Amino acid sequence: MGMTAAIAAHGVTVIRGERALVRDISIEVEWGEVVALVGPNGAGKSTLLGCIAGDIVPDRGQILLDGQPLERVSLRQRAKQRAVLPQQTVLQFGFSARAVVAMGRSPLPPASREDDARAVTQSLERTEMYPMAHRPFPQLSGGEQHRVSIARILAQEAPILLLDEPTAALDIRHQHLVMETARQTAEAGGAVLAILHDLNLAMAYADQIGVLSQGELVIFDEPGRVADAGLLSDVFAFPLRIEYAAGRVLVVPDVHAAIAPVA
Repeated sequence: MGMTAAIAAHGVTVIRGERALVRDISIEVEWGEVVALVGPNGAGKSTLLGCIAGDIVPDRGQILLDGQPLERVSLRQRAKQRAVLPQQTVLQFGFSARAVVAMGRSPLPPASREDDARAVTQSLERTEMYPMAHRPFPQLSGGEQHRVSIARILAQEAPILLLDEPTAALDIRHQHLVMETARQTAEAGGAVLAILHDLNLAMAYADQIGVLSQGELVIFDEPGRVADAGLLSDVFAFPLRIEYAAGRVLVVPDVHAAIAPVA
């Protein structure tokens, strides 16, 4: 990989009607990094990720993919460089789990059947879905479907992963399995940008955390600097405190404190 950032967003603004969904946001994700975006519902996280993925054209600002303006990168080249996990994958047809994962190979240049089969099998194994590979996708549980969707983007074998709530609907084992996979991707020289709702997963696995609120970037820094009880309590409109256990930062809800009404 080059010396440029894997992903760079400069001054990104998206306006719908009279409202700015995101306003003048700038972040970079370096090669070898996992970056988490956190914030309350409606903060602009998915909109920002959509801009970075190329699904949303910002009204102002620029997205760079490995140093290249995104609008100059062809769709085929984007598919080689980044894989995108949306919040939901809806399939009504009875494709098998394996067939859904194999769809992750379709944007890529033709490969041998052996290469495709290897990538699909490895992705099913990494998400612990290989034993259910032949089950119809609609008959899987919500969490199992989500793991198949993650396997699909892993099968794409792109060095950059853009993940919108990758741990949603997953049990604790598979939440950590997904985040371990993200870390492995980064440590292998790739880059990961993930939207997370679990602050402790972000603290445990991310190199940098971006906190969004009302379309603006409140802070973008390493977890230890983001772990500010006052800042996070204000952003999430909920009393939180910071604790430390086994060398890790923990964000703990203060369930005994009064919840102030949202202005």
